[in-house]
Amino acid sequence: MFRCRKLSRIQGAPAAVTREEEEDVSKVVVSSHPIVHHKLAELRDLRTGPAEFRRLVRALGVLLAQEATADLPTIASEVTTPLGCAAARKLADIVGIVPILRAGLGMAEGILDLLSEAEVWHLGLFRDEATLRPTEYYNKFPSRPRVTLALLVDPMLATGGSAVRACEIIKDAGVKRLKLLSLIAAPEGIARMTERMPDVSIHVCAIDERLTEAGFIHPGLGDAGDRQFATSAESTRE
Repeated sequence: MFRCRKLSRIQGAPAAVTREEEEDVSKVVVSSHPIVHHKLAELRDLRTGPAEFRRLVRALGVLLAQEATADLPTIASEVTTPLGCAAARKLADIVGIVPILRAGLGMAEGILDLLSEAEVWHLGLFRDEATLRPTEYYNKFPSRPRVTLALLVDPMLATGGSAVRACEIIKDAGVKRLKLLSLIAAPEGIARMTERMPDVSIHVCAIDERLTEAGFIHPGLGDAGDRQFATSAESTRE
C-alpha cells in the first residue's frame, strides 16, 4: 500500500506571476480555515468510509459556502423581537444552489443548512471517460427563474469541462452571476475556468498537483460520487 511521507515544513516557494495571472488568481479563493484543512485531510483518507465521507462533504459544503457568500450584498430591514424592534440586514439576492449530479448532492445539502430558503436546481452531467467531455443528461430548472446568484456545486474541479458547460447552461437560463464551489481543484481545471468563465469566482478547499492521464485529480481523494454513495468496489461497508 502506498504511504505518504511526513512533511516537517512547507516545501517550495511561490513562483512569480504576471499581472494577467494575478487577475486570474484573484478570482480563485483557496480556503485558509484550519477546520477546512482538518476535515479535508479526513476526507482524503482512504480509510474514511461512506457514512463519514458524506458527513465530511456536508460539513465542508457549509464552511466553503460561508466563505463564498461573505461578500453578498444586503438590504436594510427591521424585525420585531420579544422586546421591540431591531434593525436588521437581509440578503439582497435570491440564491440558487446548483449541484452537478450526483457528486454535488452532498455539498448542496450542507449549503442548504446555511441558506435554507435557497432554490435548488439539479443538473446532470457526466464526463465521457474516453473524450473527457461533459454530456448533459438531466436538467431540472424552473421555467421562470427568479435566482439572481447561482452557487454551482461540484466537489472536484478536474479538467474544468463540466464546470464550464454547467456555467453555460445556467447563464442560458437567465442567471448572470455565478460562483463555483469545489472541494479540490486541479490547476488544469482552474486554467480552463478562468479562461472560459473569467467572471465566475472559484472557491476551493485546496488546489492539488495535477491531473492524471485518465483525467483524475492527483493526489485528490478518489471518485467523490463513489465514495459518498458506496458504489466503488473499494468502498468500506457501512
